[in-house]
Amino acid sequence: MTQELIALRKSIVEGRYTDALAIVDELDGMSKQAILRQIQSFLNVLLIHLIKNQVEQRLTGSWASSLRNAIREIKKANIKDNKTSYYINSDEWESFIEEEVIEDAIAEAAEEVLNGVYTQFQLAEMMDRNLIIQTAVRLLNLTYIHSAKDLPAVLAQHLSQLPGGEDWINRRK
Repeated sequence: MTQELIALRKSIVEGRYTDALAIVDELDGMSKQAILRQIQSFLNVLLIHLIKNQVEQRLTGSWASSLRNAIREIKKANIKDNKTSYYINSDEWESFIEEEVIEDAIAEAAEEVLNGVYTQFQLAEMMDRNLIIQTAVRLLNLTYIHSAKDLPAVLAQHLSQLPGGEDWINRRK
């Protein structure tokens, strides 16, 4: 990025505004890609824990914490600086998950589910992929309608409905 900033400054100083605008567009694209990678990373964590939850039929405190944290971080990263639009709109999550994240999440979850007894291919056969994606999208959609302040309580309510969620919520009381 430093090289791009040097080139931008030089283009402006030399009055080559078309070149400067092209560099600005390039920097904007680089910034968007970095944000999408950050979202993808947190989405991967979300999916790993949803897969573990579904296959093991339980919800631990640490899994719930990871799920909440991933959703909160996605909410922060996904909103653009103008605070009115998003990098990923609510109707784009399903295809983003399918195209960019789910396969990596399955591979990584295979290392963790029941201490790695299944390969990623066995795990993929065992899990209900559509249900995982639907659950993830349902949780992600909460980020569009709830404030950062209200989101943790809303998430706790939704997490309590996952397999093992009732036991998890009762342990917290």
